[in-house]
Amino acid sequence: MTPTIDFKQEMLHELEGNILAFWRDKMTDQVHGGFLGRIDGNGVAHPEAEKGAMLNACILWAFSAAYRVTRTQEWLSTATRAKDYFVSHFIDKECGGVYWSLNPDGTPKDTKKQPQAIGFAIYGLSEYTRATGDQDTLALALSLYHDIEDHAYDPENNGYIEALTRDWKPIGDMPLSDKDENASRTMNTHLHIIESYTNLLRCLNEQDDDNDELRASVVNLLHIFTDIIINRQTGHLDLFFNDRWEGKRNVESFGHDIEAAWLLHEAALVLGDVDIDDVVRRVAKAADEGVQPDGSMVYEHWKDTGRTDTQRQWWTLCENVIGHLDLYQYYGDRDALGVALSCWNFIKRRIVDHEQGEWLWSVDAEGHPNRKDDKAGFWKCPYHNSRLCLEVLEREFLL
Repeated sequence: MTPTIDFKQEMLHELEGNILAFWRDKMTDQVHGGFLGRIDGNGVAHPEAEKGAMLNACILWAFSAAYRVTRTQEWLSTATRAKDYFVSHFIDKECGGVYWSLNPDGTPKDTKKQPQAIGFAIYGLSEYTRATGDQDTLALALSLYHDIEDHAYDPENNGYIEALTRDWKPIGDMPLSDKDENASRTMNTHLHIIESYTNLLRCLNEQDDDNDELRASVVNLLHIFTDIIINRQTGHLDLFFNDRWEGKRNVESFGHDIEAAWLLHEAALVLGDVDIDDVVRRVAKAADEGVQPDGSMVYEHWKDTGRTDTQRQWWTLCENVIGHLDLYQYYGDRDALGVALSCWNFIKRRIVDHEQGEWLWSVDAEGHPNRKDDKAGFWKCPYHNSRLCLEVLEREFLL
């Protein structure tokens, strides 16, 4: 099966008519500004919920990227609202970096510094610059890059510390969420830092603005993945480490594997003179252990117990489609194309909420919808699904 213009039209319709419309119409905070902190799985808004930095940075990224690709003016308006609110409320003007979360009224709630959240801020701000040319936003993104490098980078052991206090001191409570280990180095943070640094480098490249320091940071992150995080025996990503990159947890996260495969490839392409094709194929092959006959992808597998979490989460499915499209586009893998298209059909049938808008968090192995987890919230952003749509729209081989 060959992708056609119908595939692009489906993605454009999903992006603008469902995903972005939901966030613009239902998540805008008309009382305190910016956006609400949560809509639960049943579609009920929770104006009392805290507002997360990653959620708001991802809203900024999604609407900025949508405007850059479609030039639809209403997406620019929402992107600018997101940018203005983020700059006014999430940026820590005294200590640098960004607050982890805000109270509903926009005052700081959790002031710790999570480099992953700062990375998402760079991702959103650099995308706003790509969409609008706004140089003040670019300057702020570069300032946040230096905050991470100056305070969270460990030159002795290499890599980025998972969390710090507001004034960049060591902190005991480092996990992003209650699902994560209390580890000082994580795959997830490094993946999203390289993602954000790559977008910032792309932004500078588009403006013919050389930045050797940023380029060196991206190259170093690639080496961290190829030399440390990617398990040499299995090809999967190892997830949790201590300061010396020891103590890997025995979990295989298929969605992160396929996401890393295409994000690392993207970083190499933006750098322009780095070849990691063998790594991309190896990690993607490991990820395929989670692909099911219907093209969907299960969540995680624990090697020590043999247990597999068979839920199909929205973000895992998105990365499954993008990663396999990347394999088809750059390596001519027609089997990968089949996986991508089958997974998209699964998403349309099972994950897209055709009644209330946006997407469900997940379905179980039998296809039963999960409405216990949020439709929008601290960990459910318009990021993976809008990026899926935009990746399809931008890839020339699909024309």
